Amino acid sequence: MSLTAETLQLLAPDGRLVESDRAEQYRPVVDGLDDELLRSFHRAMTVMRAFDVEAGNLQRQGQLALWIPSLGQEAAQVGSGYAARAQDHIFPAYREHAVGHIRGLDVVRIIAMLRGLTHGGWNPEEVGNFHLYTLVIGSQSLHATGYAMGVQFDGLVGTGDPDRDTAVMVYFGDGATSQGDVNEAFVFAQSYQTPQVFFLQNNHWAISVPVSVQSRTPLFHRPAGFGIPSVQIDGNDVLASYAVTAESLDAARSGQGPRFIEALTYRMGAHTTSDDPTKYRESAEVEFWRERDPISRFEAYLRHRGEGEAFFAEAAAEAADFAADARRRTLALQPPEASSMFAHVYSEPHPVMDAQREWLRDYEAAFEGES
Repeated sequence: MSLTAETLQLLAPDGRLVESDRAEQYRPVVDGLDDELLRSFHRAMTVMRAFDVEAGNLQRQGQLALWIPSLGQEAAQVGSGYAARAQDHIFPAYREHAVGHIRGLDVVRIIAMLRGLTHGGWNPEEVGNFHLYTLVIGSQSLHATGYAMGVQFDGLVGTGDPDRDTAVMVYFGDGATSQGDVNEAFVFAQSYQTPQVFFLQNNHWAISVPVSVQSRTPLFHRPAGFGIPSVQIDGNDVLASYAVTAESLDAARSGQGPRFIEALTYRMGAHTTSDDPTKYRESAEVEFWRERDPISRFEAYLRHRGEGEAFFAEAAAEAADFAADARRRTLALQPPEASSMFAHVYSEPHPVMDAQREWLRDYEAAFEGES
């Protein structure tokens, strides 16, 4: 699926700003982005791609059970991630590594989780309200909608205070739109007018099933049928991702109800490291999207603006250092204590957990001294 007349694009594949009536509506947003934020877009995309590749290599070398690549989807994630405010809550699926990084997540925690060393990975309150990865397809849409209902009940919407008004953003893929959970979330979000943005990363493949089989119509038409304002953007355009997400989050925070964004992007790698995409994809399709790479496109834009070679060299060095540090720290990870399985089962101390912890301690003590 290529872009259509309905797709909003602000940055062309050659890195030049698009001249169109629709693009002109967002030109004030683009013009208002300062140089440092634009550099942050590029650094985040470059760093996370290097980390992503390194994590895949680590999995191939037996250092973790599975890796879930996000290669090619950096612009959709970085643009939308930077559009959120500190008080907003983010509910990811399992591929939003760049969003987590932007929110303050130590991404080695993702590796630890996929290595089987943690039960969830992190406390959302400690990492910018970035909630846990969800491997049950689409269920996070209901989690996010319920949380958004709570935000609304708490009176954190439409107050006019930019530091108080709160929105919820949930990420999912094209395959999740075929799940009942997502459609049920649309019903509740629209019924309760939740302060929420649904962000669909349409990477064109639900494992081996193409989006053309999943839906005969563009996916952003579905939530429109529930009464949710919806827009389709070029997901490899970081400027479009930022501008539209910022606008949608502002509307949600102000009490205008939910919004839906379909970001057309492409999964350049495998669905996970247990998948072989050469079994079901044509090389011509992959090459089509390779020519629309989000990082090289944005680099061209920055160069048109006069960004010098020194910045790009610095960003590349930062990415290489970040990936190398992730490798070093991954190799140093140790299995957790067995007793940690009893932690966080209940929010308060629980006699059953105490008894089981004591039983394990006695069991392990019975083997002390044996060779």
